[in-house]
Amino acid sequence: MLWTPKPVQLSVVIAGVVCIALAGPLSAAEPTAREKAATLKKQADAAAAKVTAAKKAASKIASQEKTLAKAADAARDAASKAAEAAKKAADALITAQEALKNAQAGIVAAQKAAKTKNQEVQTELAKLQPLIDQEIVVELTAVAAEAETRRAAAEKVFQASNEKLKALQTALQAAKTVERKAKADLAAAEKDLPTKTEAAKKATEAKTAADAAAKAAADAVKVATDAKAAAEKAAQMTAATAKATAGTAASAAAAAATAPENKELAELKTLTEKVAASTAAAAKADAEKVTAATAALAAAEKKNNDAQTAATAATKAATDATAAVTAVTAQIETLKTTVATAAETVKKADADAQPVRDETAKLQLALNTITTEHVNKLQASQRAMVKTDQFVMFSEQVAPIFAKRCLACHNARTAKGRYNMESFAGIIKGGEQGDTVLPHDGENSNLFLLIEDGSMPEDSDPLTDEEIAIVKKWIDLGAVIDAGVSPDASLATIIPKLPHPASPESYRVPMPITALRYSPDGKTLASAGYHEVLLFNAADGKRTARIGNLAERVYGIDFAPDGKTIAVAAGTPAQMGEVKLFDVATGKLLRDFVTSQDSIYTVKLSPDGTRLAVGGADRAIRVFEVATGKQQLIIEDHADWVMDLAWSPDGAKLASASRDKTSKVFDAVKGDSLVTFSSHGEPVFGVAFSGDNKQVITAGRDKKIRIWNPENAKQIREIAGFSNEINEIVVTPEGKIFSCGADKLGHEHTLADGKAVHEFKGHNDWVYTITYHPGTKRVATGSYDGEIRVWNAEDGKSLLNFIAAPGYKPPSATAAK
Repeated sequence: MLWTPKPVQLSVVIAGVVCIALAGPLSAAEPTAREKAATLKKQADAAAAKVTAAKKAASKIASQEKTLAKAADAARDAASKAAEAAKKAADALITAQEALKNAQAGIVAAQKAAKTKNQEVQTELAKLQPLIDQEIVVELTAVAAEAETRRAAAEKVFQASNEKLKALQTALQAAKTVERKAKADLAAAEKDLPTKTEAAKKATEAKTAADAAAKAAADAVKVATDAKAAAEKAAQMTAATAKATAGTAASAAAAAATAPENKELAELKTLTEKVAASTAAAAKADAEKVTAATAALAAAEKKNNDAQTAATAATKAATDATAAVTAVTAQIETLKTTVATAAETVKKADADAQPVRDETAKLQLALNTITTEHVNKLQASQRAMVKTDQFVMFSEQVAPIFAKRCLACHNARTAKGRYNMESFAGIIKGGEQGDTVLPHDGENSNLFLLIEDGSMPEDSDPLTDEEIAIVKKWIDLGAVIDAGVSPDASLATIIPKLPHPASPESYRVPMPITALRYSPDGKTLASAGYHEVLLFNAADGKRTARIGNLAERVYGIDFAPDGKTIAVAAGTPAQMGEVKLFDVATGKLLRDFVTSQDSIYTVKLSPDGTRLAVGGADRAIRVFEVATGKQQLIIEDHADWVMDLAWSPDGAKLASASRDKTSKVFDAVKGDSLVTFSSHGEPVFGVAFSGDNKQVITAGRDKKIRIWNPENAKQIREIAGFSNEINEIVVTPEGKIFSCGADKLGHEHTLADGKAVHEFKGHNDWVYTITYHPGTKRVATGSYDGEIRVWNAEDGKSLLNFIAAPGYKPPSATAAK
């Protein structure tokens, strides 16, 4: 049997629905504005809940009405058998319809009451919002102050521990220095000992020989002395005999003179004269022997003296050498003891330092956590204060104005009035007129006065009234920087980075092809577009994807070794530059590495794909870790734009090409400048390493490719014959050089001898970029007029050409007329 609602039941339902409009008045106000707001919100929610309940009741009644309608239809069909039942069902339907009508009226009334209540709540909330905002500011300011108190306390504890650690580390380093020196001295002594031992051995041998020589010399002196004595004795005897015979001969001569006729006297005279002559000769000979013996003795004595001196010297040398061996041996033993003692000292110092080291690390981590918490809470407080006009966010409200309207004339390179506005610190520091910003005194701050009267920006439209008001308000509120923002950070890196304009669905005109790269597998060509990178099928030139959200012009493209990601360098001239990493398959932005104040022209991934180097109009070379985006190096060694970069095949060095007319080689780990090549004499646009790391290849406006030694920057050879400047070069591991330039051509030369191999003709405008794929042996070039051409590197024949401009339709000949 069908259920039929009784009039009393319907009345109860309807009464329940209509009672929604009879909600009581707002509850009494609580102490805080936020509590009042919460109460009002609960009342609004309750009214809304009642409306929902009414709708559900009406829905239930409507469902019953449908059921009864069906019953009535069934009753009518069986009117001949159940006329009375049909009448009852019809009556019930009428009753249900009336009840539904009443329920609907109740819903309208409830909705009207809920709307009125909601309006009352919103009005009250609008009145309470300033109070709520101020309460939030007070609360968040107190929370930030409390966090600052905890941060200061944590920093104090950390600094104390760090100072203690520094002292222990100093002691440890001193112990290590002693240990290193002792080990070095020990090694030197042990190395020196064999030499000194050998020297002592030789000195001893020399002493033995010298002693033997001295003994021989002494013996020779004795022999010479004896010989001299014998000669002198013999000479004395012969001299006496000679004297006696001379006297006899004289007597005989005298006797013979007195008796000339006496033959016997004559014979005696002759005989005595012969004897006298003979003895005189013998005496002379003996005298000469004495002279010779004297000379021999003198020589022997000299030789003996020399031998004795040599023996004395040899003895001293042997003694000294032996003493040296003894000293070194003793030194070695002492140093061994010193090394052992130093090692123990180092061990103990390290052991003493380790707990403090661990504790300091924990404190550092805790300090970092608390500092982050403090910064977050201070940022929350500052953002709350913005709502109550008590704070101006420098990075979000002020920096964008300065970056857009002031940096063109007030940057590090062209700081007019010596006022560099590249950073918050520079803005506050002021220029040649002194303090440009007076915190809490906007009316008398030079910065405000100059922009208010339109003096600045010079030769440009003045700032809008809204911009001027923001700057003044910032100064009046103390000219402070946002929490967590470095005062020295460039404005370009702290201002909110908004999405770039979307690329047009269809290009009205082709864009210059300023960058072009093959994917590692050779299947895709990535090309520069307008605010985007365009991906093409390398075989047929059909576009396969568009990667957007980039600055206006794309200058550099590089694929990761696995081909899964692509790095892009781009820029909007004189406004900003950026480097981003995208997923090739999805076009998703994976990492935003850097934002600069002018275009970035080159991006190169290291051979292993873990590091990324960029360079551009700010003259700096930056190196990043790909996985984290962390900047590892910044090299500011060039005087003008950095146009190209190249990693050495081993990843240890970076070579650069610059508009300052030089190419440089840097240590890729430390960033140290190793050599500078200055032979071009004109801006250098392209750079590459040879496959063996031993040569650097550069090219530029001087219309020459130059090959030089990266160890000494000496030129090895040059390749001439180009009719215009060279824009880019690619060097393969096999020793091929591909180049392109303003002569509207692509070229291939051999690295070994500079011989021209192929000339790629066909472009009608400057060729800006060239890329080569070793697997497919394909060369692709891109020109100023937006054309990409693909060539066979083996025979130089053109394989494919197309305009890299989505949806572009060249003007018809009729339209051109």
